[in-house]
Parts: sequence; C-alpha cells; structure tokens
Amino acid sequence: MKNDSKQHHMQSFLARESLLDKRVMADTETPVVRMLPTVQVVKIGGRSILEAGSATVNPLIKALGDALQENKLILGVGCGARSRHVFSVGLDLGLPTGVLAELSAADALGNAHILGTLLASHGVVAIPPAMFGHLLPMFIHSVPGVIFNGVPPYSLWEHPPAIGRIPAHRTDSGCLILAECFGCRSVVLVKDVRGLFTADPALDESAEFIPRISTDELRKLDLKTLPFDEVMLDILDTARLVHEFQIIDGKQPDLLARALAGEHVGSIIYSKIRSGHQAN
Repeated sequence: MKNDSKQHHMQSFLARESLLDKRVMADTETPVVRMLPTVQVVKIGGRSILEAGSATVNPLIKALGDALQENKLILGVGCGARSRHVFSVGLDLGLPTGVLAELSAADALGNAHILGTLLASHGVVAIPPAMFGHLLPMFIHSVPGVIFNGVPPYSLWEHPPAIGRIPAHRTDSGCLILAECFGCRSVVLVKDVRGLFTADPALDESAEFIPRISTDELRKLDLKTLPFDEVMLDILDTARLVHEFQIIDGKQPDLLARALAGEHVGSIIYSKIRSGHQAN
C-alpha cells in the first residue's frame, strides 16, 4: 500500500507482533553483548562473614586487597542479623514481601559501606544503588573494584515467593543477575562453609559434601536447606552468559585467589540447559 502521508515508520520485526506470542519470543533469541567480560563478581556474606568479627574479616580483607591487584572485581555484600530482625518484625506486623525486600536492602547497604571502608585504601568504595548500574562500566574501568549492596532493586515489585513471605531474590541472586546482565567472567559466593552439603553441616555431622552438581540434579535431591538463594537455580537455567557459580569458604581466604583464577576449590553449581556443561 502506498504511503501518501509522508510519515516515516519505524522498521521493526516486532512492530506488529504480540509480545505474548511464543513463536515471536523464540525469534528474539539473538546473541548477547558481554559488557564486562573480564570482570568477576564476588559476593561476601553479611551474617556469615562480615558479622563474624575481625578474626574472620581481616584475613579476607587482605585476600581481597591482594586479589584487587590482579583482577577487576564487583563485590556484592549480603544482609545480616539486622535483616532477620526486621523480617521478624515485619512478618509479625503483616508487611508484604515487597516492603520486606526494601527494608533488607537498607541493611545490605550498611554492610556495603563497612566493606567499602575496610577496602578504601585500595581505591574501592561502596556505590549508591541509584547510580550503580548506570555508571558501573565507568567505575570499574577507573578503579580495581566496586561494591554494591547485592539486593536486586525489585523493591515493592519483589516477586511473591512460592512459600512464605520472605523475598526470594536476596543478595546471592542479585549478584548472579548483575553478572548475567553485564556478561561478567565468573561469580564466586564467599560463605562460612566449604560449599554445598546434603544437609547443614553445622547440624548434621553425616552431611556429605557436594563438589559439583547441575541445577536439575540439585532439584531432584530436594534438600531441606541451601547455602544460597534457591531462585538462583532458575536464574542459571534461563541465563545466556553466566552458567555457573562457585561457593567457597571465607574462613580460608587463600581460596579466593584460586577461585578467581578458575580453580575448583569449593562447590560449583551449573546449568546444562544453555551452557552445554557436562559433569566431571
């Protein structure tokens, strides 16, 4: 049909399509740009590491300082005991999940500032959430590392969890989502345990260590507890750029450099759906 209106129309293969059509959605599966392909994301536990005291924190700070000499790092920080207290109060008052998510972000931001202070001599500081995502490439190319609070900014729009009211997307999953968005090289979770076990090793001496496992295999085990946000299994399976993460023991700070170098020193959880990984 001839266009006599002299109007210019935007050429787009989605212009006249429904964004709810599965065939159309399948056609959008295109290559994704890695914005920060050499940068690694390290998540530091709040309650498990930062609130464990100087005997645990100071050696890890030294290990992080050494790692920053060789690597570009994005450091995510977890929530701590304060979030658990706030959750308890909020649940008692009937606060919705979205409000609980917003409150937990404030706690994680406080821990981010603590970590930023301890690493300030290395030129690493905590970046306010409002500018972190937009200016992240500039910051990471200017300094050896940056710190953020780890909580995904869903805030009041946090997804309702399948069980209970505690937000499903917490600081572990926030670090994984960030790494996926920017196409980072790896994700390392620094906890107070060696890695993944069949049960909580602090409560069950018979708990068996799991060095490597796929998301499908882990779901089939149906473990009662995990040392990371369970929603990370779903995120891995839908991710295009990041296909695994490793959990290491923060009480053994020498493991950090080895994990950043690509060594298997903890538990690796991976997805076979898009990555083509095969278990060793």
